[in-house]
Amino acid sequence: MEQVNGDTLAAARKVIAVHINYPSRAAQRGRTPAQPSYFLKPSSSLSLTGSAVERPAGCELLGYEGEIALLIGKAARRVGIDDAWSHVAAVTASNDLGVYDLRYADKGSNLRSKGGDGFTPVGPALISADAVDPAQLRIRTWHNGQLVQDDTTEDLLFPFARLVADLSQLLTLEEGDIILTGTPAGASVAKPGDVLEVEVSAGGLTTGRLVTRVEEGTTPFADFGAGPKVDDVQREEAWGSREAAGLPAPASTLTPELKAKLESVATATLSSQMRKRGLNNVSIDGLQATRPDRRVVGLARTLRYVPNREDLFKTHGGGFNAQKKAIDSVNEGEILVMEARGEKGTGTVGDILALRAQVRGATAIITDGGVRDYTAVAGLDMPTYFANPHPAVLGRRHIPWDTDITIACGGATVQPGDIIVADSDGILVIPPAIAEELVDDCIAQEQEEAFIFEMVKQGNSVDGLYPMNAEWQARYEEWKAGEAND
Repeated sequence: MEQVNGDTLAAARKVIAVHINYPSRAAQRGRTPAQPSYFLKPSSSLSLTGSAVERPAGCELLGYEGEIALLIGKAARRVGIDDAWSHVAAVTASNDLGVYDLRYADKGSNLRSKGGDGFTPVGPALISADAVDPAQLRIRTWHNGQLVQDDTTEDLLFPFARLVADLSQLLTLEEGDIILTGTPAGASVAKPGDVLEVEVSAGGLTTGRLVTRVEEGTTPFADFGAGPKVDDVQREEAWGSREAAGLPAPASTLTPELKAKLESVATATLSSQMRKRGLNNVSIDGLQATRPDRRVVGLARTLRYVPNREDLFKTHGGGFNAQKKAIDSVNEGEILVMEARGEKGTGTVGDILALRAQVRGATAIITDGGVRDYTAVAGLDMPTYFANPHPAVLGRRHIPWDTDITIACGGATVQPGDIIVADSDGILVIPPAIAEELVDDCIAQEQEEAFIFEMVKQGNSVDGLYPMNAEWQARYEEWKAGEAND
Protein backbone atom coordinates (compact mmCIF):
# COMPACT_ATOMS: atom_id res chain seq x y z
CA MET A 1 0.00 0.00 0.00
CA GLU A 2 1.35 3.42 -0.97
CA GLN A 3 2.58 5.58 1.90
CA VAL A 4 2.07 9.29 2.39
CA ASN A 5 5.48 10.93 2.02
CA GLY A 6 7.12 14.25 1.35
CA ASP A 7 6.17 14.11 -2.32
CA THR A 8 2.50 13.76 -1.35
CA LEU A 9 2.70 16.87 0.80
CA ALA A 10 4.61 18.83 -1.84
CA ALA A 11 1.94 18.08 -4.45
CA ALA A 12 -0.85 19.60 -2.35
CA ARG A 13 -1.39 23.13 -3.60
CA LYS A 14 -4.61 23.50 -1.59
CA VAL A 15 -5.94 22.02 1.62
CA ILE A 16 -9.69 22.58 1.93
CA ALA A 17 -11.61 21.71 5.09
CA VAL A 18 -15.35 21.28 5.67
CA HIS A 19 -16.90 22.81 8.77
CA ILE A 20 -19.70 20.39 9.84
CA ASN A 21 -20.48 17.13 8.06
CA TYR A 22 -21.26 14.40 10.62
CA PRO A 23 -24.72 14.31 12.25
CA SER A 24 -23.12 13.58 15.62
CA ARG A 25 -21.04 16.76 15.37
CA ALA A 26 -24.02 18.80 14.20
CA ALA A 27 -25.98 17.61 17.22
CA GLN A 28 -23.09 18.50 19.52
CA ARG A 29 -22.78 21.97 18.01
CA GLY A 30 -26.54 22.51 17.99
CA ARG A 31 -26.70 23.48 14.33
CA THR A 32 -27.18 21.50 11.13
CA PRO A 33 -26.11 23.34 7.95
CA ALA A 34 -28.28 23.13 4.85
CA GLN A 35 -25.22 23.39 2.60
CA PRO A 36 -21.52 22.61 3.18
CA SER A 37 -19.17 25.44 4.06
CA TYR A 38 -15.39 25.43 3.86
CA PHE A 39 -12.14 27.06 4.93
CA LEU A 40 -8.58 26.84 3.59
CA LYS A 41 -5.54 25.55 5.43
CA PRO A 42 -2.08 26.38 4.06
CA SER A 43 -0.11 23.49 2.56
CA SER A 44 2.66 24.38 5.01
CA SER A 45 0.41 23.04 7.79
CA LEU A 46 0.81 19.49 6.41
CA SER A 47 2.97 16.97 8.24
CA LEU A 48 3.62 13.23 8.29
CA THR A 49 2.85 10.55 10.87
CA GLY A 50 5.22 10.56 13.83
CA SER A 51 5.64 14.33 13.67
CA ALA A 52 5.31 16.63 16.64
CA VAL A 53 2.97 19.60 16.75
CA GLU A 54 3.50 22.61 18.97
CA ARG A 55 0.82 24.07 21.15
CA PRO A 56 1.90 27.68 20.64
CA ALA A 57 3.33 29.43 23.68
CA GLY A 58 0.60 31.16 25.66
CA CYS A 59 -2.19 29.06 24.15
CA GLU A 60 -4.51 26.88 26.22
CA LEU A 61 -6.82 25.14 23.74
CA LEU A 62 -5.16 22.98 21.08
CA GLY A 63 -8.13 21.18 19.58
CA TYR A 64 -7.88 17.95 17.62
CA GLU A 65 -10.36 16.57 15.09
CA GLY A 66 -9.88 13.18 13.46
CA GLU A 67 -10.92 13.35 9.81
CA ILE A 68 -10.89 11.47 6.54
CA ALA A 69 -8.79 13.23 3.89
CA LEU A 70 -9.48 12.94 0.17
CA LEU A 71 -6.52 13.15 -2.21
CA ILE A 72 -7.49 14.54 -5.61
CA GLY A 73 -6.10 12.41 -8.45
CA LYS A 74 -7.14 14.41 -11.51
CA ALA A 75 -8.28 17.98 -11.98
CA ALA A 76 -11.97 18.65 -11.35
CA ARG A 77 -13.80 21.69 -12.70
CA ARG A 78 -17.59 21.88 -12.80
CA VAL A 79 -18.05 18.14 -12.42
CA GLY A 80 -21.33 16.52 -11.45
CA ILE A 81 -21.96 14.41 -8.37
CA ASP A 82 -22.11 11.20 -10.42
CA ASP A 83 -18.64 11.82 -11.84
CA ALA A 84 -17.02 13.44 -8.80
CA TRP A 85 -15.67 10.34 -7.05
CA SER A 86 -13.65 9.42 -10.15
CA HIS A 87 -11.53 12.51 -9.48
CA VAL A 88 -10.46 11.20 -6.06
CA ALA A 89 -7.28 9.10 -6.10
CA ALA A 90 -7.17 7.97 -2.48
CA VAL A 91 -8.32 8.50 1.07
CA THR A 92 -6.20 8.70 4.20
CA ALA A 93 -6.36 9.75 7.83
CA SER A 94 -5.88 13.34 8.93
CA ASN A 95 -6.05 15.43 12.07
CA ASP A 96 -7.47 18.94 11.74
CA LEU A 97 -5.58 20.62 14.58
CA GLY A 98 -6.11 24.20 15.69
CA VAL A 99 -5.91 26.58 18.62
CA TYR A 100 -9.21 28.03 19.78
CA ASP A 101 -7.23 30.82 21.42
CA LEU A 102 -6.93 32.52 18.00
CA ARG A 103 -10.39 31.90 16.55
CA TYR A 104 -11.45 35.45 17.36
CA ALA A 105 -8.66 36.97 15.27
CA ASP A 106 -9.64 36.04 11.71
CA LYS A 107 -13.42 36.48 11.43
CA GLY A 108 -14.06 32.86 10.51
CA SER A 109 -11.21 32.23 8.07
CA ASN A 110 -9.39 30.05 10.65
CA LEU A 111 -6.07 31.03 9.06
CA ARG A 112 -4.09 31.51 12.27
CA SER A 113 -6.20 29.24 14.49
CA LYS A 114 -5.86 26.24 12.14
CA GLY A 115 -3.03 27.15 9.79
CA GLY A 116 0.01 26.66 12.00
CA ASP A 117 2.96 24.53 10.93
CA GLY A 118 2.17 20.87 11.52
CA PHE A 119 -1.53 21.53 12.14
CA THR A 120 -2.62 19.09 9.39
CA PRO A 121 -0.91 15.72 9.80
CA VAL A 122 -1.98 13.14 7.18
CA GLY A 123 -1.25 9.45 6.57
CA PRO A 124 0.39 7.10 7.09
CA ALA A 125 -0.95 5.05 4.15
CA LEU A 126 -3.23 5.79 1.22
CA ILE A 127 -6.28 3.66 0.47
CA SER A 128 -7.16 3.71 -3.23
CA ALA A 129 -10.51 5.38 -3.88
CA ASP A 130 -11.32 2.62 -6.38
CA ALA A 131 -11.10 0.02 -3.62
CA VAL A 132 -13.71 1.48 -1.25
CA ASP A 133 -17.29 2.62 -1.06
CA PRO A 134 -17.07 6.24 0.19
CA ALA A 135 -20.23 5.67 2.25
CA GLN A 136 -18.69 2.71 4.11
CA LEU A 137 -15.55 4.20 5.67
CA ARG A 138 -14.81 4.24 9.40
CA ILE A 139 -12.95 7.00 11.23
CA ARG A 140 -11.47 6.51 14.70
CA THR A 141 -9.39 8.75 16.95
CA TRP A 142 -7.41 7.86 20.08
CA HIS A 143 -6.21 10.35 22.70
CA ASN A 144 -3.42 8.88 24.83
CA GLY A 145 -4.61 5.42 23.84
CA GLN A 146 -8.29 6.01 24.67
CA LEU A 147 -10.79 5.76 21.82
CA VAL A 148 -12.60 9.12 21.70
CA GLN A 149 -14.06 9.24 18.17
CA ASP A 150 -15.66 6.35 16.31
CA ASP A 151 -18.05 6.98 13.42
CA THR A 152 -18.77 6.01 9.84
CA THR A 153 -19.50 7.87 6.61
CA GLU A 154 -22.85 6.17 6.11
CA ASP A 155 -25.02 9.10 7.21
CA LEU A 156 -22.92 12.14 6.33
CA LEU A 157 -24.75 15.41 5.85
CA PHE A 158 -22.76 15.91 2.64
CA PRO A 159 -21.36 12.74 0.98
CA PHE A 160 -17.83 12.98 -0.37
CA ALA A 161 -18.86 13.10 -4.03
CA ARG A 162 -21.07 16.07 -3.26
CA LEU A 163 -18.18 17.93 -1.63
CA VAL A 164 -15.94 17.41 -4.67
CA ALA A 165 -18.69 18.41 -7.10
CA ASP A 166 -19.70 21.42 -5.02
CA LEU A 167 -16.16 22.80 -4.70
CA SER A 168 -15.47 22.26 -8.39
CA GLN A 169 -18.31 24.58 -9.38
CA LEU A 170 -16.24 27.62 -8.50
CA LEU A 171 -12.61 26.54 -8.33
CA THR A 172 -10.42 23.95 -9.94
CA LEU A 173 -9.43 21.06 -7.72
CA GLU A 174 -5.95 20.15 -8.86
CA GLU A 175 -4.07 16.88 -8.69
CA GLY A 176 -2.59 16.50 -5.22
CA ASP A 177 -5.08 18.80 -3.48
CA ILE A 178 -6.44 17.57 -0.16
CA ILE A 179 -10.00 17.86 1.16
CA LEU A 180 -10.64 17.34 4.88
CA THR A 181 -14.18 16.03 5.14
CA GLY A 182 -15.30 16.94 8.67
CA THR A 183 -15.06 15.39 12.11
CA PRO A 184 -17.58 13.40 14.18
CA ALA A 185 -18.47 14.11 17.80
CA GLY A 186 -15.76 13.45 20.35
CA ALA A 187 -13.18 16.00 19.23
CA SER A 188 -11.55 17.65 22.21
CA VAL A 189 -8.39 19.31 23.56
CA ALA A 190 -4.82 17.96 23.70
CA LYS A 191 -2.01 19.10 26.00
CA PRO A 192 1.77 18.93 25.73
CA GLY A 193 2.89 15.34 26.23
CA ASP A 194 -0.28 13.88 24.74
CA VAL A 195 -0.30 11.47 21.81
CA LEU A 196 -3.04 11.58 19.17
CA GLU A 197 -3.80 8.79 16.72
CA VAL A 198 -6.27 8.68 13.81
CA GLU A 199 -7.15 5.72 11.60
CA VAL A 200 -9.39 5.29 8.56
CA SER A 201 -10.54 1.82 7.58
CA ALA A 202 -12.87 0.10 5.14
CA GLY A 203 -13.39 -3.64 5.31
CA GLY A 204 -9.94 -5.17 5.55
CA LEU A 205 -8.17 -2.01 4.36
CA THR A 206 -6.63 0.51 6.74
CA THR A 207 -4.47 3.61 6.63
CA GLY A 208 -2.74 2.54 9.82
CA ARG A 209 -2.63 4.96 12.71
CA LEU A 210 -1.59 8.53 12.07
CA VAL A 211 0.46 9.47 15.14
CA THR A 212 1.04 13.03 16.35
CA ARG A 213 2.82 14.07 19.54
CA VAL A 214 1.97 17.36 21.21
CA GLU A 215 4.79 19.60 22.45
CA GLU A 216 4.78 22.91 24.31
CA GLY A 217 5.86 25.91 22.26
CA THR A 218 8.54 28.09 23.80
CA THR A 219 8.56 31.16 21.55
CA PRO A 220 6.03 33.77 22.66
CA PHE A 221 3.90 35.68 20.17
CA ALA A 222 5.21 39.08 19.10
CA ASP A 223 3.39 42.13 20.41
CA PHE A 224 2.47 43.46 16.95
CA GLY A 225 -0.20 40.86 16.10
CA ALA A 226 -3.20 39.14 17.60
CA GLY A 227 -2.27 37.17 20.68
CA PRO A 228 -3.98 34.23 22.35
CA LYS A 229 -7.29 34.99 24.01
CA VAL A 230 -9.87 32.54 25.38
CA ASP A 231 -13.15 32.67 27.26
CA ASP A 232 -15.57 30.08 28.58
CA VAL A 233 -17.46 29.97 25.27
CA GLN A 234 -14.28 28.87 23.48
CA ARG A 235 -13.44 26.42 26.26
CA GLU A 236 -16.85 24.80 25.97
CA GLU A 237 -16.59 24.54 22.17
CA ALA A 238 -13.05 23.18 22.29
CA TRP A 239 -13.71 20.53 24.93
CA GLY A 240 -17.17 19.64 23.61
CA SER A 241 -19.17 20.51 26.73
CA ARG A 242 -19.04 22.68 29.84
CA GLU A 243 -18.60 19.58 31.98
CA ALA A 244 -15.62 18.34 29.96
CA ALA A 245 -14.06 21.80 30.14
CA GLY A 246 -14.38 21.83 33.94
CA LEU A 247 -16.79 24.77 33.84
CA PRO A 248 -19.68 25.16 36.29
CA ALA A 249 -23.15 24.50 34.98
CA PRO A 250 -24.89 27.68 33.84
CA ALA A 251 -27.01 29.40 36.44
CA SER A 252 -30.49 27.92 36.48
CA THR A 253 -33.28 30.04 35.06
CA LEU A 254 -35.64 28.24 37.42
CA THR A 255 -35.01 29.98 40.72
CA PRO A 256 -36.79 28.72 43.85
CA GLU A 257 -39.00 31.82 43.76
CA LEU A 258 -39.99 31.27 40.13
CA LYS A 259 -40.58 27.57 40.74
CA ALA A 260 -42.89 28.36 43.67
CA LYS A 261 -44.89 30.77 41.52
CA LEU A 262 -45.24 28.24 38.72
CA GLU A 263 -46.39 25.61 41.19
CA SER A 264 -49.06 27.99 42.48
CA VAL A 265 -50.91 28.61 39.20
CA ALA A 266 -53.05 26.26 37.13
CA THR A 267 -51.74 24.69 33.94
CA ALA A 268 -54.85 26.00 32.20
CA THR A 269 -53.94 29.55 33.22
CA LEU A 270 -50.40 29.13 31.94
CA SER A 271 -51.76 27.82 28.64
CA SER A 272 -54.13 30.79 28.35
CA GLN A 273 -51.36 33.32 28.96
CA MET A 274 -49.03 31.65 26.46
CA ARG A 275 -51.81 31.66 23.89
CA LYS A 276 -52.16 35.43 24.42
CA ARG A 277 -48.48 35.65 23.48
CA GLY A 278 -48.99 33.70 20.26
CA LEU A 279 -47.60 30.43 21.62
CA ASN A 280 -50.13 27.80 20.55
CA ASN A 281 -47.83 24.79 20.11
CA VAL A 282 -46.37 24.33 23.58
CA SER A 283 -48.27 21.36 24.96
CA ILE A 284 -47.01 17.77 24.99
CA ASP A 285 -50.13 15.85 24.10
CA GLY A 286 -51.49 12.32 24.31
CA LEU A 287 -49.67 11.10 27.43
CA GLN A 288 -50.80 9.63 30.73
CA ALA A 289 -49.13 9.89 34.12
CA THR A 290 -48.10 7.35 36.72
CA ARG A 291 -48.82 9.98 39.38
CA PRO A 292 -51.75 12.12 38.16
CA ASP A 293 -52.05 13.52 41.67
CA ARG A 294 -48.67 15.23 41.38
CA ARG A 295 -47.79 18.60 39.88
CA VAL A 296 -44.21 18.93 38.65
CA VAL A 297 -42.07 21.87 37.56
CA GLY A 298 -38.53 21.40 36.28
CA LEU A 299 -35.93 22.11 33.62
CA ALA A 300 -35.84 19.93 30.52
CA ARG A 301 -33.04 17.57 29.63
CA THR A 302 -33.54 15.80 26.31
CA LEU A 303 -32.93 12.38 24.74
CA ARG A 304 -33.68 11.35 21.15
CA TYR A 305 -34.38 7.85 19.86
CA VAL A 306 -34.15 7.05 16.16
CA PRO A 307 -35.87 4.10 14.46
CA ASN A 308 -34.05 0.83 14.98
CA ARG A 309 -31.67 -0.31 12.28
CA GLU A 310 -29.89 -3.48 13.25
CA ASP A 311 -26.39 -2.50 12.14
CA LEU A 312 -26.59 0.84 13.93
CA PHE A 313 -28.03 -0.70 17.07
CA LYS A 314 -24.89 -2.80 17.28
CA THR A 315 -22.75 0.36 17.49
CA HIS A 316 -25.09 2.67 19.43
CA GLY A 317 -27.54 0.47 21.32
CA GLY A 318 -25.35 -1.43 23.72
CA GLY A 319 -23.08 -0.49 26.58
CA PHE A 320 -23.21 2.96 28.14
CA ASN A 321 -25.41 4.30 25.36
CA ALA A 322 -27.16 7.66 25.01
CA GLN A 323 -30.17 6.49 27.03
CA LYS A 324 -28.03 5.43 29.99
CA LYS A 325 -25.87 8.54 29.70
CA ALA A 326 -28.97 10.73 29.85
CA ILE A 327 -30.36 8.87 32.87
CA ASP A 328 -27.01 8.91 34.64
CA SER A 329 -26.47 12.64 34.13
CA VAL A 330 -29.92 14.01 34.93
CA ASN A 331 -29.69 16.28 37.94
CA GLU A 332 -31.92 17.29 40.80
CA GLY A 333 -34.87 19.36 39.63
CA GLU A 334 -34.55 18.30 35.99
CA ILE A 335 -37.08 16.49 33.81
CA LEU A 336 -35.82 14.03 31.22
CA VAL A 337 -37.89 14.42 28.04
CA MET A 338 -37.61 11.64 25.45
CA GLU A 339 -38.40 11.82 21.75
CA ALA A 340 -39.74 8.42 20.71
CA ARG A 341 -41.70 9.57 17.64
CA GLY A 342 -44.97 8.52 19.28
CA GLU A 343 -43.93 4.90 18.73
CA LYS A 344 -46.01 2.79 21.12
CA GLY A 345 -44.70 -0.65 20.16
CA THR A 346 -41.92 -0.92 22.71
CA GLY A 347 -40.69 0.48 26.01
CA THR A 348 -38.41 3.50 26.20
CA VAL A 349 -37.69 3.30 29.94
CA GLY A 350 -38.10 0.59 32.56
CA ASP A 351 -37.99 0.24 36.31
CA ILE A 352 -34.21 0.20 36.84
CA LEU A 353 -33.44 3.31 34.79
CA ALA A 354 -36.49 5.14 36.14
CA LEU A 355 -35.30 4.34 39.67
CA ARG A 356 -31.83 5.62 38.78
CA ALA A 357 -33.34 8.91 37.58
CA GLN A 358 -35.32 9.21 40.82
CA VAL A 359 -32.22 8.52 42.92
CA ARG A 360 -30.39 11.29 41.04
CA GLY A 361 -33.16 13.71 41.94
CA ALA A 362 -35.01 13.93 38.64
CA THR A 363 -38.39 15.62 38.92
CA ALA A 364 -40.03 13.46 36.24
CA ILE A 365 -39.56 11.47 33.05
CA ILE A 366 -41.62 12.32 29.97
CA THR A 367 -41.68 10.05 26.91
CA ASP A 368 -44.06 9.88 23.96
CA GLY A 369 -43.26 6.17 23.74
CA GLY A 370 -43.99 3.14 25.90
CA VAL A 371 -42.94 2.21 29.43
CA ARG A 372 -41.77 -1.26 30.47
CA ASP A 373 -42.19 -2.71 33.96
CA TYR A 374 -45.20 -0.45 34.35
CA THR A 375 -46.24 -1.55 37.85
CA ALA A 376 -42.76 -0.90 39.25
CA VAL A 377 -42.40 2.42 37.44
CA ALA A 378 -45.86 3.51 38.64
CA GLY A 379 -44.83 2.65 42.18
CA LEU A 380 -42.02 5.19 42.20
CA ASP A 381 -42.50 8.56 43.86
CA MET A 382 -41.17 10.27 40.73
CA PRO A 383 -43.91 10.69 38.08
CA THR A 384 -43.45 9.30 34.59
CA TYR A 385 -45.55 10.59 31.69
CA PHE A 386 -45.86 8.08 28.86
CA ALA A 387 -47.96 6.94 25.91
CA ASN A 388 -48.75 3.38 27.04
CA PRO A 389 -47.32 0.37 28.84
CA HIS A 390 -45.47 -2.12 26.63
CA PRO A 391 -43.40 -5.19 27.54
CA ALA A 392 -40.92 -5.07 24.62
CA VAL A 393 -37.32 -3.96 25.08
CA LEU A 394 -35.93 -0.78 23.58
CA GLY A 395 -34.16 -2.41 20.63
CA ARG A 396 -37.39 -3.65 19.06
CA ARG A 397 -38.11 -0.20 17.65
CA HIS A 398 -35.52 2.32 18.88
CA ILE A 399 -31.85 3.24 18.97
CA PRO A 400 -30.83 5.73 21.70
CA TRP A 401 -29.02 8.29 19.59
CA ASP A 402 -28.18 11.64 21.19
CA THR A 403 -28.81 13.85 24.20
CA ASP A 404 -29.26 17.49 25.14
CA ILE A 405 -30.45 18.60 21.70
CA THR A 406 -33.70 20.09 20.44
CA ILE A 407 -36.28 17.31 20.15
CA ALA A 408 -39.97 16.72 19.42
CA CYS A 409 -42.13 15.02 22.06
CA GLY A 410 -45.89 14.60 21.91
CA GLY A 411 -46.18 17.17 19.14
CA ALA A 412 -44.15 19.87 20.89
CA THR A 413 -40.61 21.08 20.37
CA VAL A 414 -38.50 20.86 23.52
CA GLN A 415 -35.06 22.36 24.03
CA PRO A 416 -32.64 21.67 26.88
CA GLY A 417 -33.29 24.25 29.58
CA ASP A 418 -36.97 24.79 28.72
CA ILE A 419 -39.24 24.89 31.75
CA ILE A 420 -41.70 22.00 31.95
CA VAL A 421 -44.92 22.23 33.98
CA ALA A 422 -47.06 19.10 34.19
CA ASP A 423 -50.12 17.96 36.12
CA SER A 424 -53.37 16.10 35.50
CA ASP A 425 -54.47 18.84 33.07
CA GLY A 426 -51.49 18.39 30.76
CA ILE A 427 -47.85 19.11 30.08
CA LEU A 428 -46.60 22.54 28.99
CA VAL A 429 -43.24 23.70 27.61
CA ILE A 430 -42.39 27.24 28.71
CA PRO A 431 -39.57 29.25 27.07
CA PRO A 432 -37.37 30.39 29.97
CA ALA A 433 -37.10 33.95 28.65
CA ILE A 434 -40.80 34.66 29.26
CA ALA A 435 -41.35 32.61 32.41
CA GLU A 436 -41.17 35.45 34.97
CA GLU A 437 -43.53 37.77 33.11
CA LEU A 438 -45.81 34.88 32.22
CA VAL A 439 -46.30 33.60 35.73
CA ASP A 440 -46.89 37.09 37.15
CA ASP A 441 -49.68 37.58 34.60
CA CYS A 442 -51.04 34.15 35.52
CA ILE A 443 -51.18 35.12 39.20
CA ALA A 444 -53.05 38.31 38.30
CA GLN A 445 -55.46 36.36 36.07
CA GLU A 446 -56.21 33.82 38.76
CA GLN A 447 -56.85 36.56 41.27
CA GLU A 448 -59.42 38.06 38.91
CA GLU A 449 -60.98 34.64 38.36
CA ALA A 450 -61.22 34.08 42.13
CA PHE A 451 -63.22 37.32 42.38
CA ILE A 452 -65.47 36.33 39.47
CA PHE A 453 -66.03 32.89 41.00
CA GLU A 454 -67.05 34.50 44.31
CA MET A 455 -69.46 36.89 42.57
CA VAL A 456 -71.10 34.06 40.61
CA LYS A 457 -71.39 32.08 43.84
CA GLN A 458 -73.26 35.03 45.33
CA GLY A 459 -75.81 34.80 42.52
CA ASN A 460 -74.54 37.38 40.00
CA SER A 461 -74.97 36.85 36.27
CA VAL A 462 -71.87 36.31 34.17
CA ASP A 463 -73.11 38.98 31.75
CA GLY A 464 -70.61 41.85 32.09
CA LEU A 465 -68.80 39.96 34.84
CA TYR A 466 -66.99 37.32 32.76
CA PRO A 467 -65.12 39.07 31.24
CA MET A 468 -65.45 42.11 33.46
CA ASN A 469 -66.83 45.36 32.14
CA ALA A 470 -65.79 48.74 33.60
CA GLU A 471 -68.30 48.57 36.45
CA TRP A 472 -67.22 45.14 37.56
CA GLN A 473 -63.56 46.07 37.08
CA ALA A 474 -64.01 48.92 39.56
CA ARG A 475 -65.67 46.58 42.06
CA TYR A 476 -62.83 44.12 41.55
CA GLU A 477 -60.24 46.78 42.40
CA GLU A 478 -62.11 47.52 45.64
CA TRP A 479 -62.28 43.80 46.45
CA LYS A 480 -58.58 43.36 45.72
CA ALA A 481 -57.67 46.28 48.00
CA GLY A 482 -59.74 44.74 50.73
CA GLU A 483 -58.03 41.37 50.29
CA ALA A 484 -54.65 43.05 50.53
CA ASN A 485 -55.61 44.74 53.83
CA ASP A 486 -56.93 41.57 55.43
